Amino acid sequence: MSELVLPIKDSNILHEVQDTLLHNFKAGRRNYTIFQVGKATLLRVSDVMRLQWADIYDETGTVRQNAFIHDQKTGKANTLYLKPVAADLITYRDWLSRHNLKSPWLFPSTRHPERHITEKQFYKIMAKTGDLLGISYLGTHTMRKTGAYRVYTQSNYNIGLVMHLLNHPSEAMTLAYLGLDQISTENMLDQIDFG
Repeated sequence: MSELVLPIKDSNILHEVQDTLLHNFKAGRRNYTIFQVGKATLLRVSDVMRLQWADIYDETGTVRQNAFIHDQKTGKANTLYLKPVAADLITYRDWLSRHNLKSPWLFPSTRHPERHITEKQFYKIMAKTGDLLGISYLGTHTMRKTGAYRVYTQSNYNIGLVMHLLNHPSEAMTLAYLGLDQISTENMLDQIDFG
C-alpha cells in the first residue's frame, strides 16, 4: 500500500494532529513524543523507533544535548540536537516513570516493554489519527517531512541545511521530499518582490 505522505504545512492542522496523538490513545504521551522527536530530529521512523534510553538521557535521567547514532538506512553517522524537544522528553520520562515502563528502548511497546514499538504499530497510530481528523496524507514519514518543511520555511528556505539534516545527495530530491508542488512554488513566488 503506497499512499502519498506529505508534510503538514498548516500549523493549525499540525496542532490538531499533535493533540489527537496525545489525547486519543492509551499511550498518547509516547505517541506524541515519537512524533515530536521525529519532527525535531528529521530521523526516519526506523531510526526513531530504534533510539535507546541511553542515547537520549544520561545516568541521572537528564536529557542529553546531543545524541549520536548511525542511520539504519544509510549507515551514516548522525548527530541529533535534542534541545528543541528537551521539554517533551522530560515530560515523557516522567510519564514512563508514572506508568512503570522500564525499558532499554526510548519508545517501548506498552505490552512488551522489552521491545520497542514497531513501524507498523506507529503507521496504524498515524492512520487512525488521519481517519479521526479526515486527513488522507498522514503516515510514518509525516513527522520527518513536516520537520524538514518547517526547517526549510523558517530558515529562509535554506535548502542546503535541509539537505544536510535529511542526508540527501541532491536539492531535487529534497525539494520533492518537501512536497513542493506547483501550488507551493507559486505561493512562495507570490511573496517575492521582483521589482
